[in-house]
Amino acid sequence: MDRRTYTVLLEPDPERGGFTATVPAIPEVVTEGDDETHALAMAREAIELYLRYADEKGLPLPVEPEPFRLAVVEVNVEALAAAE
Repeated sequence: MDRRTYTVLLEPDPERGGFTATVPAIPEVVTEGDDETHALAMAREAIELYLRYADEKGLPLPVEPEPFRLAVVEVNVEALAAAE
């Protein structure tokens, strides 16, 4: 099997601590870790398990989409409240 690279999104969990890790190219992969390093290790393991499963079932291996672009958008909350 060739080597693949997948984007992992890490979302902090302010209530329980730690991070939730998701993989946009493989929606089935959702995992957690106590910190960023642990969450990434768990994501790597989950990705490997999914790829092994897909290979065994003859499914196509997920392809990483074009790189994400992140942007910050500012909205005027006061204007929204005034419009109500």
